[in-house]
Amino acid sequence: MTTTDLTYRLYIDGAWVDSEGDERLPVHNPATEEQIGVVPQASVKDVVRAVTAARTAFDEGPWPRMTPRERAEVLLRMTEIIERRRAELVELTVTETGAVRAFADAVQVGFGIEHFSDIAGRVLPTYPFTEPIQPTTGQALSGPTLGQGVIVREPRGVAALVTPFNAPFMINAGKISAALGAGNTVVLKPSPLTPLSAFVFGEIADEAGLPPGVLNIVTGDIAAGEELTSNPMVDTVSFTGSDAVGRKVMAQGSDTLKKVVLELGGKSANIIFEDADLDRAAMDVLMNVTLHAGQGCALLTRTLVHESVHDELVARVTAMLPMLPVGDPADPTVAMGPLISAAQREEVERAIAAGVEEGARIVYGGGRPAGLEKGWFVEPTLFVDVDNSMSLARKEIFGPVGAFIRFRDQDEAVRIANDSDFGLAGGVWSGDAIRAVEVARQLRTGYVYVNGGTLAHAAPFGGYKQSGIGRESGAVGLSEFLEHKTITWPAGR
Repeated sequence: MTTTDLTYRLYIDGAWVDSEGDERLPVHNPATEEQIGVVPQASVKDVVRAVTAARTAFDEGPWPRMTPRERAEVLLRMTEIIERRRAELVELTVTETGAVRAFADAVQVGFGIEHFSDIAGRVLPTYPFTEPIQPTTGQALSGPTLGQGVIVREPRGVAALVTPFNAPFMINAGKISAALGAGNTVVLKPSPLTPLSAFVFGEIADEAGLPPGVLNIVTGDIAAGEELTSNPMVDTVSFTGSDAVGRKVMAQGSDTLKKVVLELGGKSANIIFEDADLDRAAMDVLMNVTLHAGQGCALLTRTLVHESVHDELVARVTAMLPMLPVGDPADPTVAMGPLISAAQREEVERAIAAGVEEGARIVYGGGRPAGLEKGWFVEPTLFVDVDNSMSLARKEIFGPVGAFIRFRDQDEAVRIANDSDFGLAGGVWSGDAIRAVEVARQLRTGYVYVNGGTLAHAAPFGGYKQSGIGRESGAVGLSEFLEHKTITWPAGR
């Protein structure tokens, strides 16, 4: 596989097939604007073909009837194939998403491998798919009885997986491994901006011997997406993306009362107290603003700083930013790459302009990097004098834009942090570990990093409020793709 001219067809029922129409989707390198591949634009009929294949594979095929260990063996083969192809997948990720190489390797592909290995090697062998119910006494018409039974956890059926552009391989891997591990069949629809790494899973499925129809991969426009999320043959929808689209997905699945799992946006707060290690906290702020050009739902883009150390922290971060190389991520010395598209850059630039209009002040960045004529780049941008009511603090920007907000005491810090429509992640920095954990417990978010704690790939991931519904990763993520059935019988009188 090369990353210069990739061409794929749709992957349906274990075969590479042509789409119904002639329309093709070009895929571009966001750092150079060059075309790197092309995929079909799936039609509504193509989506129906894929859903039908998944439905047949679930209703009639072997996959949901295999034991968890048998499914784990297939997923382990898929893990081994991904690991063997790791170098080329990293190269594809750099080219397709604009991620710098270290992030592409360690997180995008590395976490993808860990999702598969965790589901196959740890979760499936130990998960309680069948759990006994303790014998209980009851009263029947004929007199007292003793009853017992089991709880059986079974696959839901056909799972529609709809994924975003920012971390496609990692997110695709997390959803596919959990859905397949639970025994479901799958239709995957990636972002039209980053479809190439999704179709690689078709190649992996072929080599690993996944039965036909168990994994299907399609593209498609809005109409095709609506067909996928509303089709009555689909039992579960797992969507990652913006809160605006997530509401539409939930509405589309409502007519058939599908199980819908939503991992949506964030506007997460990073609380830095006066006794924090400012060297480490400043580096953490820098990372949360610039990592993958700010295109991460769980990045901590609201920096809440105690008023006594606010100016010092701002000075430390702004002093580090000029040393951060921005450019083509194919260059191993580059630390921040481009945004995914021209449209995304325009959206970020509108957000920066709105921040200025509302009265916030730029202390670094605000424009486009000098010397980069090609590619969808924007400078890392820091704002101060931000009030939590401003759009900079309320809206997810999905770009390298950070906002500093002052606070006076712990209660105010918690109040500001929780004053948000979102609740995906949060951070707390303090020299007093007990206080830091106490504050972490007060935050209405699904994930909290204390003094630089890192993302654990097997831990539940998801948010409160408009950051989503349900959780992904590990055993909890697997459970989202399972139904719970209770079976009881009389044990005696």
